Amino acid sequence: MTFSIHGLAVTRGIAIGRAVLVASSRVDVAHYFIEPDQVEGEINRVRRGRNAVIKEIQRLQQSVEQLGPKEAPPELRALLDVHLMLLQDEEIIGGVKHWVRERLYNAEWALTSQLEVMARQFDEMEDEYLRERKADLEQITEKVLRAMQEEMQGGSASLYMPAAAVSAGLPNAESGDAELIDKSALVLVAHELSPSDMLQFKQGVFTGFITDVGGKTSHTAIVARSMDIPAVVGARSASQLVRQDDWIIIDGNAGVVIVDPSPIILAEYQYKQREHELARSRLVRLRDTPAITLDGEPVDLLANIEMPEDAAAAVRAGAAGVGLFRSEFLFMGRQGRLPDEEEQYQAYRRAVEGMNGLPVTIRTVDIGADKPMDGGAQEGKHLNPALGLRAIRWSLADPAMFLTQLRAILRAAAHGPVKMLVPMLAHLGEIRQTLSLLEQARAELHREGRRQGAVQVGAMIEIPAAALMLKTFLRYFDYLSIGTNDLIQYTLAIDRADESVAHLYDPLHPAVLRLVADTIAEGRAQGKEISVCGEMAGDVGMTRLLLGLGLRSFSMHPAQILAVKQEVLRADAAKIAPWARQVLESETPSALMGS
Repeated sequence: MTFSIHGLAVTRGIAIGRAVLVASSRVDVAHYFIEPDQVEGEINRVRRGRNAVIKEIQRLQQSVEQLGPKEAPPELRALLDVHLMLLQDEEIIGGVKHWVRERLYNAEWALTSQLEVMARQFDEMEDEYLRERKADLEQITEKVLRAMQEEMQGGSASLYMPAAAVSAGLPNAESGDAELIDKSALVLVAHELSPSDMLQFKQGVFTGFITDVGGKTSHTAIVARSMDIPAVVGARSASQLVRQDDWIIIDGNAGVVIVDPSPIILAEYQYKQREHELARSRLVRLRDTPAITLDGEPVDLLANIEMPEDAAAAVRAGAAGVGLFRSEFLFMGRQGRLPDEEEQYQAYRRAVEGMNGLPVTIRTVDIGADKPMDGGAQEGKHLNPALGLRAIRWSLADPAMFLTQLRAILRAAAHGPVKMLVPMLAHLGEIRQTLSLLEQARAELHREGRRQGAVQVGAMIEIPAAALMLKTFLRYFDYLSIGTNDLIQYTLAIDRADESVAHLYDPLHPAVLRLVADTIAEGRAQGKEISVCGEMAGDVGMTRLLLGLGLRSFSMHPAQILAVKQEVLRADAAKIAPWARQVLESETPSALMGS
């Protein structure tokens, strides 16, 4: 019987194949009390399990390093790094020691108890990307539990082998046995997937995947986008409803999974699949085509990156530069140890040199409260993390740390064009203090005789107060970048992390559009660059509207650049401007978006 399951579309495209169903990955955990003289033994069991998984990940990392960027993109390397970072977080072992010593829990019970404590910390994070790292924490905890189980049973199975290959009885990706793969395309259905599971995809085993959990910024979604694999996540009970070997259609455009399709539906989606492949091949041909509208308006399509190694993906996508380098990823997961000036300088330098002379915009660290550096150490300090000590507020609260970052950015600017972007500004005092510290950093480097470069300085418009102070901001800054994710959240007074109000998160709300439009218009009036670096920039459904409002600089995930470029090339900016004004003035903008 044909039925459909709805989830979140994270990668465009159609995948058709037979289901490979991964059984529940949860490990049964025994709960019992131990004797006081068993405490150290139980703690050592957890430590040995953790060390075994660390060694397995390091082995995987070495294997990945031998592959080219097509077989193992930077995103996959980064995911393995995150798992390794979480495993080495002393908060895990420290918590386990507490549960074992104070409560006399057995090792497995202590580990899962600490998982629950840390999982709550992730749940309370406002940032969606960081909140979804809870899934990674659960995955590595499960791996440690399995390692402990193997030790108890005296087994030797791979602790970090892709779960899909184990539970489905498929040949290992390295075995060269492609008989099963050749018989039929395979679609993986799982509760969730770890980075190691994703290694299977580039080996040609699976044509797509479906998971019960996950969001648009989960690790599996990020890897899927980088590999251009059709995927639907957050499909809730898919792994319970789908049976082994069912025919599956993944509609990555609509976020729909069709199970046991009829011959007519199957034929329709096979046609759609061919159409998508043809459209994708056409997009690749646009890589070196200048992004210019039909009426001759040039448009900058820039990339958002998290790590220096991501610059390669930006170049491959034909980005005109990096519009947002999220420097906070250099600060996270370090148990409170901040990266020093040299480490930051080298990271920024690699990104600058990796862009081959194209501009790189480095955002100063956007961390604090909802984005703790060491996995939740600041829990309980802020009643409302989204409104707490974060971003520029956090930086200005520690001038020495901020000066270190500013010096590193200025030094990196000696190797290529660099812009600096300051997040979450709202007060004139913050602006003046930031610029004063920047001048201090410049003066220090000059006195020391160290190389530095010129840096354009910009501000993010992500707080309504900033959007209402545009004239003031433009007097102090060279350019502005609109962070639509937070601007929408703060304008509409809704917490994106709260599922009960998440449906109110609306990029097309008239108030949001007015703030965006006013920012673009004021920047153009003063001859200063205005860009959008939030999710709105990479949404092809918003491209024409933003062009019509006068935006000429978009920054997005590298995988979205070609699709947005196609919309730019098809648009006549002058002709759509009147329509954009109608949308802006409407009480129901969404009703006009298809016109």
